[in-house]
Amino acid sequence: MKSVLYKTFLLLICILIISCKKEKENLKPEENIKQESGFKVPIEYYKLDNGLKVILSQDKTSPTAIVAVYYNIGFRNEPRDRTGFAHLFEHMMFQGSKNLGKMEFIQLIQKNGGILNGSTRFDFTNYFEIIPSHKLETILWAEADRMKGLDITQDNLTNQQGVVKNEVKVNVLNQPYGGFPWLDMPQYANTNWYNAHNFYGDLKDLDAAKLEDVDLFFKTFYAPNNAAISVVGDFDMGKTKKWIQKYFGGIPSSKLPETPDISEPKQEEQKEFTKDDPLANKPAIAIAYHMPERNTPEYYAMGLLDQILVQGDNALLVQKLQNEKGVTSNVNGGINYLGNMFNYKGPMLWMYNFTYDNETSREDILSSIEEVMQNLNTEISQEKIDLAIIKMRSKLYDDLGGTFGLGRADLLCSFALFDDQPEKINNIEEEFKKITPEIMSKTIKEYLRNTNRTIITVNPLLANKENTKS
Repeated sequence: MKSVLYKTFLLLICILIISCKKEKENLKPEENIKQESGFKVPIEYYKLDNGLKVILSQDKTSPTAIVAVYYNIGFRNEPRDRTGFAHLFEHMMFQGSKNLGKMEFIQLIQKNGGILNGSTRFDFTNYFEIIPSHKLETILWAEADRMKGLDITQDNLTNQQGVVKNEVKVNVLNQPYGGFPWLDMPQYANTNWYNAHNFYGDLKDLDAAKLEDVDLFFKTFYAPNNAAISVVGDFDMGKTKKWIQKYFGGIPSSKLPETPDISEPKQEEQKEFTKDDPLANKPAIAIAYHMPERNTPEYYAMGLLDQILVQGDNALLVQKLQNEKGVTSNVNGGINYLGNMFNYKGPMLWMYNFTYDNETSREDILSSIEEVMQNLNTEISQEKIDLAIIKMRSKLYDDLGGTFGLGRADLLCSFALFDDQPEKINNIEEEFKKITPEIMSKTIKEYLRNTNRTIITVNPLLANKENTKS
């Protein structure tokens, strides 16, 4: 009897505790609940006197640190008649500096157990190193050393001109579907030279680059007031601040040129082009639409439409073209083929592309696509939006945590360079949650219209030649 009463007493106590806990939770303000459930990137943001933007974000989960330096110069605003110059200069940054000879920067990172790389994008050129935490000061010194001054010589320039030209030949000219569609589409869909030129570089333009061009480019754009540095990972905040001031604080700023007009006029007619490819054995198609302006509700709506239309097995175009029609097995797409929808500043395209069998007609494919796009508005519901947000969040968190936090460093530098607000990284998910079915419908009508569309079709000359032989 005592045992039964004792168990009953314990049960009542448990029920009371649970009840009190629920009641307490119900008393919490809604904002606090949201704040507690959301992941927040820790950020400390400040600027040096010379204009360098500094973003520090601690993460003690791994004894590593990332140093990322982003310069506010990319493909768009490289000099006219010097196509590919921004990319050429990315290579020059590894050719030696005041205290580090040719290849010594790379060796310094690798011999200390780290990895490094650099890339040129539409609106920035970036360099990063992932190193053991105890080597952080060494890497900050090395990055500052090449920001202070490069070893700009004719030998280094000639050597890297050859390297870049060979890269163009290997990756574009001598590859089936080379440059399709990431290099081709901006040239066809855009009209402003800054957005529409061959940013990988015309071979004649690469040959025409002179030593004085390189020197002027470096002194103008590779300056602290045109750059942002982020440090992400396991580091001591106080020491890191002192090191950044010590090594970067004395580098003089530059007089930056007037920002060119990179705006794109509104597209009012559909554009269609055919690209003959002597190395392709299957036809391919790419379709692109001009994006809404960054940070607008329509911009975030297009991010969700990207998820609904092309991202994942349940995407509408994937379902139609791969699963139902079977015309292709590789629908690829997204916003900004050279990055993601957050790390660019100027005009951008939402695009998707795929190859298809020679027996399939282009008209049948376009008809299937048209069916999806015409029915798109009826597919949009709050439930569909919520599912798209889940997919977007999953990809975002993968990027932020992947490669020891390199995605975090990327967004912090991008938001600092473009918006002077690296803290925007913590508001991304909330911006998507503001999107309603009405905003989605408005975006579909304004931006996913055929008159805002550019279509490129690859004509496979290799396949045509083989068919002629047979």
